[in-house]
Amino acid sequence: VSDASGCSMIARLHTGAARFPQNLLPRARQAVCSLLPAGVLKGYGSIVSRKLASHGFGASMAAMSSFPPQRYHYFLVLDFEATCDKPQIHPQEIIEFPILKLNGRTMEIESTFHMYVQPVVHPQLTPFCTELTGIIQGMVDGQPSLQQVLERVDEWMAKEGLLDPSVKSIFVTCGDWDLKVMLPGQCQYLGLPVADYFKQWINLKKAYSFAMGSWPKNGLLDMNKGLNLQHIGRPHSGIGE
Repeated sequence: VSDASGCSMIARLHTGAARFPQNLLPRARQAVCSLLPAGVLKGYGSIVSRKLASHGFGASMAAMSSFPPQRYHYFLVLDFEATCDKPQIHPQEIIEFPILKLNGRTMEIESTFHMYVQPVVHPQLTPFCTELTGIIQGMVDGQPSLQQVLERVDEWMAKEGLLDPSVKSIFVTCGDWDLKVMLPGQCQYLGLPVADYFKQWINLKKAYSFAMGSWPKNGLLDMNKGLNLQHIGRPHSGIGE
């Protein structure tokens, strides 16, 4: 998903390893370590090390072979798309609700939740919204309401074992808008509760700025550029990016 797709940085870092600024490696390692769960390099690290070594990264990778203990078993990468226009319409409503369940040890996507959502306050999408997100009217017409989608998210979380107290997971977003502004704002407007698992998240922009020493004003595009990574997917498309 991607604005949050950057959370797979370890898996993709090899694409720009030879060009990665060497003076930033210690901070980059520390920032990535803070996101990864215990034992992430067991079974996975050897693959990453070989790939990075092939790009002239070998000696630097040796220091990454012993990560400190990590918190999370799963990263839940999330990126809402919402109704929008110029000037902005109010209230905005979520129209695409995608989540990727990323295994924190293998960095593999294990499961995907994806639904479009029927807006009710402004049911007709604006041309600006469709051009920006690629979501056309027929993709949201007749779809479940946000309340129904949230119920299905909870069912998916339970099916995936993510509600088990012994399983540690956290959402990952590119910025704070999704879970600090958009979801709680719309839930308040509709009189819906916000599940506790939506109340904490990793803001990938903060991790990037800590590692690289600069704030990515243009979000994922700036982070990809700063790390010499090629953007994959359609910008402003929740599941596609």
